[in-house]
Amino acid sequence: TMATFRSISCLLALLLCLFDSSEALLTPFSAQQNMSRVGNRHHHPYISTRHVSKTTPSNHISRREGKRSHHQSSTSLAAADERKPWELFRFISQSSKFVTLPPLPFAAKNPVKRKVGVGETIWEAGNPNNFFNFAPLDDVVMGGASNSNIDNNTGTWSGKVTDANNGGFVGVRSTPFQGGSLSLDMSQCKGIEIRFRRGNGKRFKFVVRDSTEFNGICWTTSFDAKANGSVRIPFSSQVPTVFAKTVSGASFNVNEVVGLQFAYSKFEYDGKLNNNFDVGDFALQIVELKTY
Repeated sequence: TMATFRSISCLLALLLCLFDSSEALLTPFSAQQNMSRVGNRHHHPYISTRHVSKTTPSNHISRREGKRSHHQSSTSLAAADERKPWELFRFISQSSKFVTLPPLPFAAKNPVKRKVGVGETIWEAGNPNNFFNFAPLDDVVMGGASNSNIDNNTGTWSGKVTDANNGGFVGVRSTPFQGGSLSLDMSQCKGIEIRFRRGNGKRFKFVVRDSTEFNGICWTTSFDAKANGSVRIPFSSQVPTVFAKTVSGASFNVNEVVGLQFAYSKFEYDGKLNNNFDVGDFALQIVELKTY
């Protein structure tokens, strides 16, 4: 039946994603710990980022780069040594929401490219006309134990971060735009403005994707979330990264935006610690995304 075919196809697609992510998923925990101790921490591509160093507006990225306290570092080391069982079914449940199955020949639809104007709302909490939802994609994808959920009606993204199993991040990612048939042409826009509440001054990351590759380039920007604020993410300041390493020679395809993400991570770029991060409970309410 069609349902059986789709189930088998989905399983095969997930296995391919699992294989493609083997560097993160299959690296022994002991090896990951050794890399961490020499400052070469492994990090997952979905949230890999580099803190923007150029001068930015006051409501953008904070330039505070002080060292974490001895107490924080000791706590993180203790949690990193903690071991929890890997939740395979949660991995499958989360990852399956971002896999677009190839259409059957008789059911194929022509892809649609939508031109987005300046000041246009891309997503709004509780808006029934949204053409995508956000869904969690946490460090369970690399064997971690952090857990988060998002309510698309209120935009409230919350959960608990732990660096047990050498993890330490949570994220939410957009589901495929209109089931994978839609891409956005943002060539008329300078960037995306995020309106949010809560955040408690923590440093989050925003990712724009111009490829449907599961482990494709993350065009990433860090920002500090003050209570009830907004931040502008300029396309010109995004940093292309894959597996936490900057990609040289890459060009952002502003005519082919196919995905958006948020992440809250212990790490920034190349094993550098996020100074505005704490393990434990967190919350960020995403109110609206619009172009500028």
